Amino acid sequence: MGKIFSRLTTTVAAVLLSTGIVAAEEPKRGGTLVMSAPQTPRHLNPAVQSGTATGAPGAQLFAAPLRYDENWEPQPYLAKSWDVSEDGLTVTLNLVEGATFHDGEPITSSDVAFSVKTVQENHPFKTMFAPVESVETPDQNTAVLKLSAPHPALLLAMSSQLLPIIPEHVYGDGQDPKTHPQNSENVVGSGPFKLVEFKRDQHIILERNENFFMEGRPYLDKIIMRIIKDPSARTIAIQNGDLHLAAFEQSAQNINRIKKAKGVNATPDGYAAIGPIAWLAFNTKREPTSDINVRKAIAYAIDRNFITKAIMLGTAEPAMTGIHPGSPFYEKDVEAYDVDLDRANQILDDAGYAKGDDGMRFKLFVDYGWADVKAAAEYVKPQLKKIGIDVSVRASPDFPTWAKRISTYDFDMTWDVVFNWGDPVIGVHRTYQSSNIKEGVIWSNTQQYENPKVDALMAAAGKETDLDKRKALYSEFQKILADELPMYWAYALPYHTLYSDKVGNVPKGIWSTSSPMDRVYLK
Repeated sequence: MGKIFSRLTTTVAAVLLSTGIVAAEEPKRGGTLVMSAPQTPRHLNPAVQSGTATGAPGAQLFAAPLRYDENWEPQPYLAKSWDVSEDGLTVTLNLVEGATFHDGEPITSSDVAFSVKTVQENHPFKTMFAPVESVETPDQNTAVLKLSAPHPALLLAMSSQLLPIIPEHVYGDGQDPKTHPQNSENVVGSGPFKLVEFKRDQHIILERNENFFMEGRPYLDKIIMRIIKDPSARTIAIQNGDLHLAAFEQSAQNINRIKKAKGVNATPDGYAAIGPIAWLAFNTKREPTSDINVRKAIAYAIDRNFITKAIMLGTAEPAMTGIHPGSPFYEKDVEAYDVDLDRANQILDDAGYAKGDDGMRFKLFVDYGWADVKAAAEYVKPQLKKIGIDVSVRASPDFPTWAKRISTYDFDMTWDVVFNWGDPVIGVHRTYQSSNIKEGVIWSNTQQYENPKVDALMAAAGKETDLDKRKALYSEFQKILADELPMYWAYALPYHTLYSDKVGNVPKGIWSTSSPMDRVYLK
């Protein structure tokens, strides 16, 4: 695949501005950005913890080899350039010279090797670096990753949310990286900001790293992340000017409220790699949802348009498959199961599910584990009654109860939200691989779905380095799933970034604020 290197120099940028091709305001240096964090992270080290709660502050504290633009193109970051061998088995990273950690120690190829190994051994996303057999360090600025098989997800896995470069001289002290005390205090990072204070359930305060390896960055003096768990409180704070920015907002009412307000904005841009999809999952091993006819009848009875327009108030985009609509691998031309109650009833009649004297054919439970999907779960009950299915809505008192119930297969149907995490290899395969049916593990293949053809397509796509061929494999994969319906995909979660007019360069790349905010500034 040859060498990939992309950097827009200051000179080229100036030329573009002078010709009028780019009309951009000159970023200002200084100031304190006040933003919200919707939940308290367990700690601040994304190398050993998944999720955006850790990823957002972690991306500011730790640099990564690469960063990604809004077009899914890798850009230089801690690696100024990189090279992928023709056979896809060797990836060479050429690090910037002179980069240092927050404590002044140099960032070297040994730290890259150590970080990859730490992620491999401790991060829950095992597929990200599974083919990496070793990382060679011929000199302190060159890291060479040796793979057992081509791995097209590797470059994306080397961006901020997924591969923070952590210091070996700190985390190589023999302590467990998952519980290391410097995950939350005295954090020694490699990124644009340094930790001042992490006070649980209150705030995370970051200050500019004056010795950041990218000259002139970051623009901000400080970032204060106020931990505000109530979405309405966050929205009021944005409108009142107490917050400059709130990311990962999903309350339809609050999003629409901000869209109508002056001086503030709401954008859905920036969440394509996060890839959150809401779906109604079926237990494919328990009757009657083990019957594909039952699953198809349910699909034809549910009105996706009603969910996106009425329940989500027009803020959510329909999702037809398990790959996010913002992904380059999304296949939109699949069976959509547009609502058709006559067809749904006929399917059940033909399959032998006769209606009783009460008009009902059989009973089902629909589960949900948190408030954001409560309305969708409750909608299923009256809708499926129209085709003779008696549905009971079952709420769990807390997330662990729901997770145990679903991961031990004690369910008929459940609403769920699962993230793609950028590349299908990382966040999609886990849901459909027959080898990932793991009792007691939530967000594995809890549907217990098995299809050797689907397994083979994922295996092939996970090694295919030709983009067009890879798209074709995932297209076939999605069409089979749409026919067999281990779940009914409903919508892409309506994550939005709410922000003041005072904020420049709002993060709109594929990782939102789980990417470095070194270019954000206050006007």
